[in-house]
Amino acid sequence: MAKKQSTQQQILYDIIFGTESQAGKLFDLLLIGTILGSVFVVLLDSFSHAHNLYGDIFFKIEIAFTLLFTLEYITRLYCSPNVKSYAFSFFGIIDFVSILPTYIALFFPGVSSLMVIRLLRLLRIFRVLRLIKYISETNILLRSMWRARHKVFVFFCMLLILAVIYGCLMYVVEGPQNGFNNIPKSIYWAIVTITTVGYGDITPHTAFGQVLASLVMITGYAIIAVPTGIVTAEIAVEMSRERSNRNCNNCERPGHDANAIHCKHCGAALYIKPQIRSSIKND
Repeated sequence: MAKKQSTQQQILYDIIFGTESQAGKLFDLLLIGTILGSVFVVLLDSFSHAHNLYGDIFFKIEIAFTLLFTLEYITRLYCSPNVKSYAFSFFGIIDFVSILPTYIALFFPGVSSLMVIRLLRLLRIFRVLRLIKYISETNILLRSMWRARHKVFVFFCMLLILAVIYGCLMYVVEGPQNGFNNIPKSIYWAIVTITTVGYGDITPHTAFGQVLASLVMITGYAIIAVPTGIVTAEIAVEMSRERSNRNCNNCERPGHDANAIHCKHCGAALYIKPQIRSSIKND
């Protein structure tokens, strides 16, 4: 249920969620630069030498970044027409997760030396995911992958069945004396070979095993294009739909008619192209 917005909330919404106005574009550019800067600090802090010399400085910079992102997150909640829709959306969760690790380190300083807590700090790298929302084509790709999930799942199930069959055959042909000590290890070899990775830690030695390995390699090349084709077909469909459908800047959900003024999911105002706005007025 969309809430009634004040003038101040509407202005903030247009700047933070919108990308059409000059202020909205400037805000996005500043936010992208801040995200990249915070990720760069995390990367520098991962070097032990730099951490020993400038660890305190990095932490203070991180605190400043976290305060900025916290202020931005609270402002998004304040000006969003549907707070719950934004908070539980993909980008809303990413916004929250990206600021959480620093507060964990602040409230639990006594255990900061534990490896588990230190690893939690790496969750800050999720801020780079926030850049996704500024790439318009990303929505098409994500929706295409979501629509193709059933076909891709069936494909990977078939691939796993093939890997099990090839692994069992190789275990029978080569056996423990040639490094294929058990069936799971043989299946691991089959997966590595089918995916054309080829670590080389396990190799067939018998003539029949090498023939079977060649068949597995050919199978890998033959099926590697299948998921690509599935996703590509869905991308073509989504690109066709994108010409008439639009996404909501607040909840990121698609499926709005060309002349829609408000989001049918959260009630937020939608950007209307000038030619569509003029046709609405004429009607």
